[in-house]
Amino acid sequence: MDWLERAAKLRQWSRSGTRAPHKPLLFLYALGCFQRDADGELRYSAVEDDLGRLLAEYGPPKRTTPAYPFHHLVSDGVWEVRTDRGPGTPGSGVRELREIGAAGRLTPELRAALRREPSLLGRMARVLLDLNFPPSLHGDLCEAVGLELEPTGSGQFSAVRGRRDPRMREQVLTAYEYRCAFCGYDGRIGAVPVGLEAAHVRWWALDGPDDVDNGLCLCSLHHKLFDKGVLGIGDSHRILVSQRFVGHSPAAREHVIALVGRPLIGPQPGASPVAAVHRSWHTSQVFHGSPRPAPAA
Repeated sequence: MDWLERAAKLRQWSRSGTRAPHKPLLFLYALGCFQRDADGELRYSAVEDDLGRLLAEYGPPKRTTPAYPFHHLVSDGVWEVRTDRGPGTPGSGVRELREIGAAGRLTPELRAALRREPSLLGRMARVLLDLNFPPSLHGDLCEAVGLELEPTGSGQFSAVRGRRDPRMREQVLTAYEYRCAFCGYDGRIGAVPVGLEAAHVRWWALDGPDDVDNGLCLCSLHHKLFDKGVLGIGDSHRILVSQRFVGHSPAAREHVIALVGRPLIGPQPGASPVAAVHRSWHTSQVFHGSPRPAPAA
């Protein structure tokens, strides 16, 4: 098995579409650290806070400890752990990882491969991003883990999970009449829409289909907030806003908080609305915290 296949096939706990990006997040973090210091290692007590923030921001709503991927990534053959007592991981106990100086880094074989073939790092990182996170989050996530990647064309990962259907964007934007389903934004330059995107409700990276009933036409701002779990879709296709979102400016109130309880705009008659199964997945796997109560009528 080559290194790209290992990155694509990290052993992740999964049940009924539950997101478990803990290993990919640690792996991306380790690749970013290798890019800055190829000989360095990551002492658990020193990186625990960084990994915890990554899990809180890019992981599923259910919180967990970074100790789990720090220990379990060893089983995938890309990561090794040693302690003050010698090589080998002591387990996933937070206290023990801290107290006996657990430190991890990429395996010697992978480090050697990355030195021989510098472009491998970027290709592995893009496989991890494409198979675990929506494109709207890739740039932010690279910045968060300190990765600098060269631009790449679309379709690079077609051998890993098939190619996205290029027709979906036009089908979704047409169904929603080129308006953001949350705010109604419909900007154009001439005849060309600008700042409008086709968002997957259930992420393509997590087996979300390229179907209209798994899509929303969203402006760039609301697409990012939707994929970050700030916004969601509740019963009767009304907009949810997370109680964890805090914004005091008039812009934050107008563009986010004021959306609470509003019905989605569209789709047009005859087009399929977002399917309940995809709404439920997003609510359980992406939306953070509890929704703000709708204002009194």
